[in-house]
This record gives sequence, structure tokens and C-alpha cells, in this order.
Amino acid sequence: MPANSRFFAETKIARQRNYGGLVFPAVLSPATVDLKNSPSLTEAIKDQKPWLDSLLHKHGSILFRGFDSLATASDFNDVVEAFGYKELPYIGGAAPRTNVVGRVFTANESPPDQKIPFHHEMAQVPEYPSKLFFYCEVEPASGGETPIVLSHVVYDRMKEKYPDFVEKLEKHGLIYTRVLGEDDDPSSPIGRGWKSTFLTTDKSVAEERAAKLNMKLEWTADNGVKTVMGPIPAIKHDETRQRKIWFNSMVAAYTGWEDARNDPKKAVTFGDGSPLPSEAIYDCLKILEDESIAVPWQKGDVLLIDNLAVLHSRKPFTPPRRILASLCK
Repeated sequence: MPANSRFFAETKIARQRNYGGLVFPAVLSPATVDLKNSPSLTEAIKDQKPWLDSLLHKHGSILFRGFDSLATASDFNDVVEAFGYKELPYIGGAAPRTNVVGRVFTANESPPDQKIPFHHEMAQVPEYPSKLFFYCEVEPASGGETPIVLSHVVYDRMKEKYPDFVEKLEKHGLIYTRVLGEDDDPSSPIGRGWKSTFLTTDKSVAEERAAKLNMKLEWTADNGVKTVMGPIPAIKHDETRQRKIWFNSMVAAYTGWEDARNDPKKAVTFGDGSPLPSEAIYDCLKILEDESIAVPWQKGDVLLIDNLAVLHSRKPFTPPRRILASLCK
């Protein structure tokens, strides 16, 4: 009898992708319709943690759907804690977020009409999460999916089409430049102010925390700050799966880091300071879209992502929509 049969049933959904027999993402639902007498999701996770870890490693992402015990943000926090992964403080990230409960935050709070481009979470800083959780507390009226795509597939396709470009990326890496205001700007997809970015109101503490990230700060006259990160690798080798991954925020920065302070075309360059070729960037965007899967959110859904295997994004939506998140080491 399979280790998961008492707790979980592996199910299928529309739009799942299939790579040589490997489905993406994996989808788990309750093993029995008798939910009143079945174990809670947190109990099932604790009992089946090794099996779930192996499933995540194999598929890159797991969607948990149909678990009635997931009704609130606190329930979601219990699920996150049941996995036992260490929490990652959100230092250096660009997205505005608000703590909800425990280890749970809002996902990117940028306006609903804005698309958030594909990226690995916090790929532009040295310390990034290994795992991401998303939870649907309020499903969107329309739109608002969180498309996901396998990173090694993107690397392989870009390497095939732009071998010289990818070789230069691997040699030089990338430099990311972003200008932050003092406080958060909720109208911007990268509107996190420096105070919340570095979790301090003290400029000297911000400088210390930036230095630990190998980030350079240049203070501006309006009490904002220009941050320069890099050179930082754009391609990584996933040691656990023995394959190269497209681990960067290049497309996100080049096409989406735009607000009153930032010009996306200046937000990212090669590590030697030279500009990126726009044709390759937009072809990469097309590859990301072509290879992605966007599953419509349902209330109570939990999406677990291996941040080394999978990039994610967000589609525009019609409110209401409330997606919560948690980042883990």
C-alpha cells in the first residue's frame, strides 16, 4: 500500500503539464470523502513529511486542494509550521507585504490590474527562500492565477536558442539596480520602502544589513536610497537534481520594475555593466509563458513551491482576491 494512501490521493486537474510522464504540478486531495473522520491536513503532513518532501523534489511543486480544514490564515500558518521548515526573514525583497499571523504574510500587494512577471523569489539577493507557500483565503472574482514554470526547462530552451547570451550570463552574472522610497508605495509592484526592506528605521542598521547581502546603498536627497546588487549569478546549478536552472529575476526586472522611481531598462544589466539584449529578454518571456501552467485559485488551496525548481508570477485580476504567503529557508 502506498505511503500516502491513508491521507492523500494524487489527483489530476485541467492544464497540468506532462514532461515525459512527470506531471507538473503534483496535486494532492483528501484520500477519503469522509472528511469528518479523516486526519487533519497538519496531522497528515507531520505523518507523511518524508514522502511529501520526495514528491516536492520530484515534481517541483505540490497543489493541496479540497481540504476543508483550511479555512483561515491561522489554519494556513499551522500547515506551514507542520512542514518544519525554518522561517526566512523577508529582508531585501522588493514586494510590499504585510504580516497577517505567525509566519504568514500577504502576497505582493501591488494593484490588481498589474501583472507580476516570472521570477524566482528573491533571486536578486544572496539569501533567498528554498520553499514558498501560497494560500487562497479569498478566491478571485476573475483572473489572478499564479502561473508556475520549471526553471530547468527555461534554461534548456534559452541555451538552445541563445547559446552566446547564456554563456555571457553564466560568465558575468547580473547587476540589479532599484531605487527605494522611505516608506512603502502600494501603487508599485516593487514599492517596498527601505524601512520595511531592511526591517529598520535606522539608516546605519540598513547599511549593515545591506552589506551582509553584498548590496551597495546610495542615499538620495529625498530620504530614499538607490540599491545596487551584484554581480550575482543568473544561472545556478541545482546540486540536488544535477541540472542548471534559470535562477534570476532578469525578465521581471527588465519588464516589470517600473514606477515613479525606477526605469526597468536600467534595473538590470550584465555583471560587467553592459546592457542586456532586448530580443533575448522578450523571447525568454515568451518561453516562460509557453511552458507555464496557471491553475485558477479555489478557496483553501495551498501551493507549495520549491524555489530552486520553479519560477512563479501573477496574472491581473478582478477583486476580491486574497492570497497569503510564507517563505522558508
